[in-house]
Amino acid sequence: MAEGMARHRASVIPRRAGALPALIPLLFTGALFVAPLAALVVRAYADADAVAPLEAWRRTGALELLGITVGQAAASAVLAVLVAAPIVWLVSTVDVPGMRVLRVIVTLPFVLPTVVVGVAFRALGSGLYDGLGLESGLGAVLMAHVFLNVAVVVRVVSAVWQQIDPSAVAAARTLGASPGRAFADVVLPRLLPAAAAAAALVFLFCSTSFGVIVILGDGRVRTLETEIYQQGVGYFRIPEAVALSFLQVLLVVAALILARLLGRGTPPAVGDRGGRRRRPRGAEWIPVVGVVGWAVWWLVVPIGSLVLRSLRPAGRWSFDGYRLLFSGADAGVDVVASLRYSVTGALAAMVIAVAVGLLAATATMRRRDLVSRVGAALAVLPLGISAVTLGFGYVVLMTWLPREVGTSPLLIPSVQALIAIPVVIGMIVPALAEVPARRRDAAAVLGAGPLRVFWTVDLPMIARSLCAAAGFAFVMAIGEFGATTFLAQPNTTTLPVLIGSLMGRPGADNLAAAMAASVLLVLVSAVVIFLVELAEPGRRRDDRPESDSADRAGPGPDLDARSGRVLADRAESRSLRRRTDRRSG
Repeated sequence: MAEGMARHRASVIPRRAGALPALIPLLFTGALFVAPLAALVVRAYADADAVAPLEAWRRTGALELLGITVGQAAASAVLAVLVAAPIVWLVSTVDVPGMRVLRVIVTLPFVLPTVVVGVAFRALGSGLYDGLGLESGLGAVLMAHVFLNVAVVVRVVSAVWQQIDPSAVAAARTLGASPGRAFADVVLPRLLPAAAAAAALVFLFCSTSFGVIVILGDGRVRTLETEIYQQGVGYFRIPEAVALSFLQVLLVVAALILARLLGRGTPPAVGDRGGRRRRPRGAEWIPVVGVVGWAVWWLVVPIGSLVLRSLRPAGRWSFDGYRLLFSGADAGVDVVASLRYSVTGALAAMVIAVAVGLLAATATMRRRDLVSRVGAALAVLPLGISAVTLGFGYVVLMTWLPREVGTSPLLIPSVQALIAIPVVIGMIVPALAEVPARRRDAAAVLGAGPLRVFWTVDLPMIARSLCAAAGFAFVMAIGEFGATTFLAQPNTTTLPVLIGSLMGRPGADNLAAAMAASVLLVLVSAVVIFLVELAEPGRRRDDRPESDSADRAGPGPDLDARSGRVLADRAESRSLRRRTDRRSG
C-alpha cells in the first residue's frame, strides 16, 4: 500500500505542478520566434506589391541561389568530416597530456562569432596564404566553414567511438583479422551513421551561414541567406525576402529531418563498457604528433594569424588597433561601451536561456502532454532557422509595437537567449535522464514537494551539466551576429556588430581596430570554453580505475531494496499516526 502511495505521489504531483512551467517555454518561443515569422508572412501578403512565391523566386533567381547554397554547404560538410577524422581518432583512442587544451582548441571555433572567423581568414588569406587566392571567394568561405564546424564532427563521432567495447576489436584480432580489417568490420560500421549525422548538422549550419559569406564572399558568393538580407534590407522588397525565407525554411527542415534519420541509424554500442584511451609508446607517437600538427594547422593558425595581424596592421609592429579601441579618439568607436553591453547582455541571455531551457528540459522528461511537447519542439526550432530571417522578422514586428519595445536593452539578450536555448536543452535533458527515479520517489514519500525534490535530488546531479550549458549559452550570446545586426541601436551595439561596422569602413586604422576587437572576443570565448571543459560532467570518467567507477556508481540493488522498504515503513507509520490523531481528535 505504501509503495503504491509512493508511486502515486511521485508521478501525480510533478504532473500537476509542472503545468505552469511547461507553458513558459511555449509562451517565450511563441513571442520571440513564432511572432516575428508570422509578422513576415502578414507583411509580405498585405503589401501592395505582393507577389506569389513562384514569381518572387523567378525574380530573385532563387533556383540558382538554392544551388549555390546547397553546393557550398555540402562541400563544407564533406571537407569538415575529412579534416575532423584524424582529430576524432586522437580524441577517442589516445591519452596524451594536454587533452583538455586540445578539446578547448577544437571547441573554440564553433562558438566564435562568425564575423570574427571572417576577419581571421581575411588576415590569413593576405598573410600566410598570400598569393593563393584565398583572401576571399568560395575557397575562403569553405575553409572558414571547416574551421567553424570541425567541433561538431569531433563531438558527435567521438561520443560514439568511446562507447565501443574494445573487447570486440580484440576478438576480431584473435580470429585473425588485421588491425585495418578489425577497424573496418567492428568500428567503422558504427561510426559511419554518426559521421553522416554530423555532416548533416554541418550542412544545416553552413546553409544558413551569414557573417562568413558576407565578409569572405566579397559579393561573388551569393546564397539564400545573403540574398534575404539584400532583398529585405538593401532593397526593402518584403515579398521577395519572405519568399526566399520560405525556401530556406524548407531547406532547413529537410536538413533537420535528414540529421535525425541518420542519427537514429547509429548501431548500438558493442558493450556497456566503452573504450579506454591508451598512452602511445615508441613509434606510436609519430601519428599522434602528426594529428596534433594537423589540428594546429586548421584550428590554431587562423587564430594566430588574427593575433599577428592585430599587432602588425600595416606590416609593422604596432598597438594602434588596441589603442584606437580604448582611447576613444574616434567618436564612432566606443569599444568599452560595446564590450560592457556585450558582457552584460550575454549574462542576461545566459540566465534567460538556462531558466527557459531548464523548464523545457524538465517538462520534456516529466510530462508527455501536448503542451510540453509543443513547447519543447518550438524551443529547439531556432537552432535551424536563419538568424537573418529571424532578425528581419523582428524589424517588421517592431513597426507594430511601441517604440519602447524596440529600444529596450533586454530585447537583444532575449533574442540571443532564444538562439542558445536549444543547446541548453540538449545538454540538460541527458543529465536529467541520468537521475535515478527511485531517488525522486523516496523524496516524495518523505513529504518533499516538486520544488524540494528538484532542489535536493535533481539539481545536485545536474549541476555540472547546468554550468556547462550556462557557459555555452554565454559564448553563443556574446558572439551572435545575424539577428543582432537588425536590432542593434546606438546604445545596444554589441562587439560583433561593432567589428562588422569597422570592417565596412575604409582605412588601415579601422581594420586594425576590427582585428584587435576580434582578438578580444577570442580571448573571452577561450576562457569561457576552458571553464566549460572543467565543468562538463563525465570528461574524465574513462580515466578512472574500474573499481573507483564502481564505488562511485551509487548503491547496488540490495541496498536500494532495503532503502525502499525502510522508506515505505516510515511512510506507513506516518499515515497510521495521522489516522490515529484524527480519530482521537
